[in-house]
Amino acid sequence: MNALRSLRVYGFLEGASLLFLLLVAMPLKYLFHLPLAVRIAGGIHGLLFLLFVSAVYRASAERRWAVRRTLIVLGAAFIPGGTLVLDSSLERELRG
Repeated sequence: MNALRSLRVYGFLEGASLLFLLLVAMPLKYLFHLPLAVRIAGGIHGLLFLLFVSAVYRASAERRWAVRRTLIVLGAAFIPGGTLVLDSSLERELRG
């Protein structure tokens, strides 16, 4: 799998895991007193975040992105749903 495709996959998984953490696990913790939900979802999200960062590094090196482009792609991981929005830009770059 090339660098952009793996970045798209990890970006989707990372973005979905962040939304799951915020919209499902956190309410389970604070409304129903189930902290285990955050511990499990948070651990999975942390692993996916690290995989996303490594995929960004690989794509940045392979595609010779400018520092600004790399920082924008990395910054998308800190916005809920950001990597899901980023996916369309990566798809255009993959096609063109």
